[in-house]
Amino acid sequence: MTFDVDLFVIGGGSGGVRAARIAAGEHGARVALAEEYRMGGTCVIRGCVPKKLMVYASSYLGAFEEARAYGWNVQTPTFDWMTFRHRLDAELDRLEAAYRSGLAGAGVRVHDCRATLEDAHTVRLATGETVRAKHILLATGGRPFVPDLPGAEHVLTSNDIFKLDALPKTVLVVGGGFIACEFASILNGLGVKVTQFYRGTQILRGFDHEARDRVADQIIASGVSLKCGTDVSAMTKTPQGIRVISTDGAETNYEAVVYATGRVPNTQAMGLEKVGLAPGPRGEICVDGWSQTAVPSIYAVGDVTDRINLTPVAIREGHAFADTIFGARPRKVDHDLVASAVFTHPFELGTIGLTEEDARAAGPIEVYATSFKPMRAAFAGNGQKVMMKLIVCAETRRVLGCHIVAPEAGEMIQLAAIAIKMGATKEDFDRTCAVHPTMAEELVTLRKPVRVA
Repeated sequence: MTFDVDLFVIGGGSGGVRAARIAAGEHGARVALAEEYRMGGTCVIRGCVPKKLMVYASSYLGAFEEARAYGWNVQTPTFDWMTFRHRLDAELDRLEAAYRSGLAGAGVRVHDCRATLEDAHTVRLATGETVRAKHILLATGGRPFVPDLPGAEHVLTSNDIFKLDALPKTVLVVGGGFIACEFASILNGLGVKVTQFYRGTQILRGFDHEARDRVADQIIASGVSLKCGTDVSAMTKTPQGIRVISTDGAETNYEAVVYATGRVPNTQAMGLEKVGLAPGPRGEICVDGWSQTAVPSIYAVGDVTDRINLTPVAIREGHAFADTIFGARPRKVDHDLVASAVFTHPFELGTIGLTEEDARAAGPIEVYATSFKPMRAAFAGNGQKVMMKLIVCAETRRVLGCHIVAPEAGEMIQLAAIAIKMGATKEDFDRTCAVHPTMAEELVTLRKPVRVA
């Protein structure tokens, strides 16, 4: 059988681009890639990167206030959204160009259009052209989910935030996951009056309960009106914005409503039925440990598989796929003990491993935890406390989980993750000398468990 290419990648996000670049540039495969929007995918264009830059932008108001306590004469600051947005647009253009340059340098042929499956070895482009490929990789990522309810056509999603012509004065953020909490914090930090609805009892479901409570407390203390156990019943467009009827019977006008109620795999109208691939319950592409689907020639990586929906995981999956299929170096991606961070402010949440609740259900544990005012904030009169927490197996002494709520928690958890991934015990932490004065030194000075279960 004759093929036009060795590999066709559908999707130009982090996972697909890495797979294409490694397969072509390092292993000499003939590779083509199709992307219907912008190269870089969710992370670079409408996710991690622009969001983190917005986190930085929104943190300066608190920094200005803190500076006064340190003796700086700071005038009343103002924020110009369009100045920031123009700089943001320019940075995203630069990153997209870098992605395209990397693909071109590796010899990947790029099709700037939509591609769908025609059969197990054929991809149909929106131009009408078909390409025969020995292997096909699906890397189409995910998309925001908005429930079907009256007025849903009026809402914004995380995809829209970065393209606003002006910031609203009031906004309702619906959702309790990390995206909702991050955007509630960001908009609040930029001077928007923010209300956040979450239908559950506490935000950040799936994270450690103590850490969830601490993040919720600091979100409220920073000025967000957080309402758990509350959802939207209906919305109507008004001259003033959007009138929201909530499940508690209240009716309130907001200039904008942002839905961040999760993301779902982007598998709509991909032609899965033509190749006999039935998506999973959330629409995900089902794969084995090698990222291979039930159709031997078709693979999938990243958020479209709904395994661990994090950019670094997608990159590793794409790289492992390319090494396995084209580099004669077969390997699976280790999805165990993957660290993550929630970029709320003033304090972030960094986490790896088991929560206290999950660890307790698995066997006897010891919990080491502390809460204190960090030196920098305490000096400025900020009363909020950070949290450091280690979950330890009582039998093996291995550290099963680490949870940090603090400024720069994402930076700290990355380094703690190395030790925990290596199987460090509590005694290994104890033997490590502290760096003083820092917040992270508390991780190696926790002597007595606060709970044993």
